[in-house]
Amino acid sequence: MKSSRTRTGKNRAATALRLAAWSLMRSHTYLGAYLRRQRARLGAPKAITATAHKLARIAYNLMRYGLAYAQKEEAEYADQVRQRLEKQLHRRAKELGYEVRKIAPAGPTPATPAPAVVT
Repeated sequence: MKSSRTRTGKNRAATALRLAAWSLMRSHTYLGAYLRRQRARLGAPKAITATAHKLARIAYNLMRYGLAYAQKEEAEYADQVRQRLEKQLHRRAKELGYEVRKIAPAGPTPATPAPAVVT
């Protein structure tokens, strides 16, 4: 009878993916933003593992389906996070009996003249 436990050992692919994930820490990409957000929530070791798992899923899908990788920017990830947060807030407010309406941000204030620079 085979054991259902995961055997311990050094998985070279996992090590390579973790190293690749760690290199994204200062990257201004979607994956870099994901790693930094997860690090704030989970701590560095778990965030690196989560990002390595995301990299593994991307690599698998690239190889399995032969698709080209479309790299996203950090701003796209920030927009996704913001939209998800807004949706969650609307849902929670509705559950609590509140109606939430989005208002337009305040327009630019009348410009005041810049102070004169004496040289």
